[in-house]
Amino acid sequence: MKHAFFCLLLLATSLHAEVKLPTIFSDGMVLQQMQLVRVWGTGEVGEDVKVTFGDQTHSSVTDPAGQWSVTLNPMNANATPADLVVAGKNTITIKNVLVGEVWICSGQSNMQWTVQQAGKAEEEIAAANHPQIRMFNVERSPSMTPQSDCKGAWKEATSANVGDFSAVGYFFGRHLHQVLHVPVGLINTSWGGTRIEAWTSREALEERPCASEMLADWKDYVAKWDGPKEQAAFEKRLADWKELVKKIDAENAKLPADKKKTKPQAPRPSDDPTKTPHHPSVLFNGMVAPLVPYGVKGVIWYQGESNQKRAFQYQELLPTMINDWRKQWVDAFSFYIVQLASFGNGRPATTDAGVADTWAELQEAQTLTAQTLDKCGIAIINDIGEEKNIHPKNKQEVGRRLALWALAKDYGKNGTEFCGPLYHSSVVEGDKVRIQFEHAGSGLKTRDGGELKHFQITGADQKWVWAKAKIEGNEVVVWNEFVPQPVGVRYAWASWPEGANLVNAEGLPASCFRTDDFLPSTLGVVSPFKENVPAKP
Repeated sequence: MKHAFFCLLLLATSLHAEVKLPTIFSDGMVLQQMQLVRVWGTGEVGEDVKVTFGDQTHSSVTDPAGQWSVTLNPMNANATPADLVVAGKNTITIKNVLVGEVWICSGQSNMQWTVQQAGKAEEEIAAANHPQIRMFNVERSPSMTPQSDCKGAWKEATSANVGDFSAVGYFFGRHLHQVLHVPVGLINTSWGGTRIEAWTSREALEERPCASEMLADWKDYVAKWDGPKEQAAFEKRLADWKELVKKIDAENAKLPADKKKTKPQAPRPSDDPTKTPHHPSVLFNGMVAPLVPYGVKGVIWYQGESNQKRAFQYQELLPTMINDWRKQWVDAFSFYIVQLASFGNGRPATTDAGVADTWAELQEAQTLTAQTLDKCGIAIINDIGEEKNIHPKNKQEVGRRLALWALAKDYGKNGTEFCGPLYHSSVVEGDKVRIQFEHAGSGLKTRDGGELKHFQITGADQKWVWAKAKIEGNEVVVWNEFVPQPVGVRYAWASWPEGANLVNAEGLPASCFRTDDFLPSTLGVVSPFKENVPAKP
């Protein structure tokens, strides 16, 4: 018996003593060029570890916590596969390693949306033959505490693999590869329907007063969670639903096809707060922390739909998350945001000016962040949204517009305009308002060659009316004869701004904007538990 126990102890000790690497370091990976590159892992305390890649060899000693790391010197891009060897008491050989540009692709469903779900999917998948583009899908896994590893694997961007990868990420990476002619590594860590606070560390959220009520509500929710009680309540709802469906089926059997009743949606169980992807910080813990500090050039981010009811708060939450990630990596890397696409949002199109719109307020929050933070940019896609589809299929253009930012700002390819017009400033001239823009490019124009549309104007009474507008050089002049003393102008201020047509000469659309400083409709809504409560004025 003692002998058996001793053998088990030796086995456990030897397993713990093995040098190990996080999964992100695995066959087929891409290392970031022209940067110091960290390689890290675990091993036995005091163990000597050597890491060899190309002509570099670096050594480390495992610390009292069982951690070790080395730093590779900056390397030029290299498309010739090589081995990275980690040697301690055991040896790990990572094969088929390239050096190039590495980007993280993150957000909610529109980033998660795969190539096989995008437009022209069959054509795109059949044409995919880019072995120098490598893709890593982080397995979706929420966690209440920061994790040191995740599940996933590097795969080449070929017809066999691209279908299951982020469409926006793939098309972004493909455009970079076609222009730069270097290997590209893409790390997709995204989850549909998630909120930005789930992607932000607990420490960062706790530093923001705007998040205090939200964190308190979640703490209260977790404390009151009663698993058995919630399960019993769900089973009761499910049984009631089944009975109702049986009744409807019986009634439908006696009705003409055009008179049949619609079946209600099946109930779903309440979220277990320890397993839900909506709890603050759980996706940072499970799907971002394991990647830190893997060398990357930057991040592309497509998220916000799930935060639209707290759009004003998003003006703080988005820069908080960006700064948090940069702090975690100790790197002020580039961060490019996709502005939400236009979407009918399940509501009938309005013909009235002055309607409050949380979608436009969220778009404004995204734009303000991009204009305020260093090394940030925004891809405007209000021209490719779909009225009845929150997941527009044209992901190719989304990826291309993100790549325009990266090529201009990170790779010096700035010969042409890379962004649509962004509001810069305005001045009242009598009964007119003159508006100036950033990124006017080679000049302003309308997409369809007609008159400018979807401008509205107001006086101090805040009674908005539709306005006339004309282009004068790189400026737009707006007026309405019944508003003699204008104080505010808005453009494309709606979730579905049908007809909005201001673009620059490069064909990139202008962002929605407002010149006024009136209080937004989402002011004061700071917790998902209170999203349906009207904001206080």
